[in-house]
Amino acid sequence: MKLYLDTSTPTCILRLDDTEYTWGAGHDLAEGLHKFIHDKLKQQESDWHDISTLEFFPGPGSFTGLRIGASIINTLADQLGLKISTPDGTQHDIIIPNYGRPANITPPRK
Repeated sequence: MKLYLDTSTPTCILRLDDTEYTWGAGHDLAEGLHKFIHDKLKQQESDWHDISTLEFFPGPGSFTGLRIGASIINTLADQLGLKISTPDGTQHDIIIPNYGRPANITPPRK
């Protein structure tokens, strides 16, 4: 089974083979993404070990959304022993998000 994940916008896109699911995650992405993927796998009577291919949209997009999605995809790749592809077909051992610009990180207010 191929798993595709795009967390670059507030609407998460998950594809399992040819079936696409969307989720308006908003601020709940970090808390709910793992469960969202697991629930959709169960709907297709599948489990984590049925995943044979991982694809991730690395950006540009939301700084936080891409970091969360990349951490999930990188963990799945590690645990399942898979490489990660990007939409252009490039294979990666790990995904580094492409934010499209330098991160806007403000200094602490102390």
